[in-house]
Amino acid sequence: MSYIIVLVTTGTREEAKKITRSLLDQKLIACANILGPVSSLFWWKERINQENEFLVLMKTRSSLFKNLATTIKQMHSYEVPEIIGVPITKGEQSYLEWLNDSLRKGEDHG
Repeated sequence: MSYIIVLVTTGTREEAKKITRSLLDQKLIACANILGPVSSLFWWKERINQENEFLVLMKTRSSLFKNLATTIKQMHSYEVPEIIGVPITKGEQSYLEWLNDSLRKGEDHG
């Protein structure tokens, strides 16, 4: 089984909490950390922008990424939200077992 950390930025702490709560309720993530505000600099519409954002670190299984991303896109206020999955290459066994037990069952095919 493979696990990932999904990084998502939002414009407000309230939006981060709303998305996180929905994903938890659907068991698409086991837990999340909301950090910020963080200062973000990025290209958007042919210019460099700087904004304060909130960074959400979500832990889940790779097989849930597609459903998770779809839910985030439906709820997110950004036209193109950041939704990036980073593999967890190592993890303490009891934590990974808890992580797996906290997630939706029956979607381990990819």
